Amino acid sequence: MPEQLYIWRVKARLPDRKGTLCRVLVRGKLNSCLVEFVSDGYRAVTSRNYVRKVQAQMEKEDAD
Repeated sequence: MPEQLYIWRVKARLPDRKGTLCRVLVRGKLNSCLVEFVSDGYRAVTSRNYVRKVQAQMEKEDAD
């Protein structure tokens, strides 16, 4: 099964990473998750609202 990629979508936290590909390693309680950025392996614990699936993002752009 291929790994699901996400896009970091906010500028409020880690603004230089907006639009960067990442993967969710662990989902936690209270809508939190551990993400790892594909480019350099940097990890951060954050809200799951801060990431969006790549496929969903691409479909939305195609609809516009």
